[in-house]
Amino acid sequence: MIPCDLCGSSDPRKILESFRLDGPLVRCRQCGLYYVGERRSALVYGSDPSAEVVERVRDANRGLRNLPLDEEHRLAQLNAKSPPKDAPGSYLVTINDMVIKAAAATLRKVPGVNASWTEDGMAFYDDVDISVAVSIPEGLITPIIRRADAKGLATISREMKDLAGRARAGKLKPEEFQGGGFSISNMGMFGVSAFTAIINPPQAAILAVAAGQKRPVVKDGALAVATVMTCTLSVDHRVADGVMGATWMRTFKQVVEDPLSLML
Repeated sequence: MIPCDLCGSSDPRKILESFRLDGPLVRCRQCGLYYVGERRSALVYGSDPSAEVVERVRDANRGLRNLPLDEEHRLAQLNAKSPPKDAPGSYLVTINDMVIKAAAATLRKVPGVNASWTEDGMAFYDDVDISVAVSIPEGLITPIIRRADAKGLATISREMKDLAGRARAGKLKPEEFQGGGFSISNMGMFGVSAFTAIINPPQAAILAVAAGQKRPVVKDGALAVATVMTCTLSVDHRVADGVMGATWMRTFKQVVEDPLSLML
């Protein structure tokens, strides 16, 4: 491949380390990389679906009033082993599936976060549609679990596997990744201890999920070791203030640490 006439890269999947989120969006004609601003550092590369993500991420740095809130969650119950996958009626549920269900249940209890900021004011959603970030060869895409609060863990698990597989194969329909009222970005599989995700406009919130790690905790007045996962909720302060964001995180923590409630 001919090297990029902007970055000199011969690898169309390369993402440069330095970038900025302002200025016009430019796509390199030779390698397909996207560039932002006068420095023309690569932000992300890709085809049309990831191009939409690029534009939304760029817009996320304009106008939003981002408020990040951290919370630690003990995963003793969530880490319980699933039944053998070949057992009658059994299915394999991941931590990600449980986080999706827990976030959906929390959004139903704290609906003020299930909203968007528009030019005409705030828009609140009746349905709980959760966008889940999936890495694909072209960059990033966010397939949606529709009405996640009304679905069981088995259904969410099956849908997520199907959506992620078709996302990586480039076979998602536009309605399967466009829309959504809340996003989840899970980087636990990379061992990340904590991070803050960028809000996916026009949504007002995104939950960043880090890895479950062994950490010292105090249990019944004594020092113990527990598996702890750090989650960070980023909210658009124009839609949800600190109190509402903190209420959402407290409710989410209660749901995560009582996973039996997800079965109800």
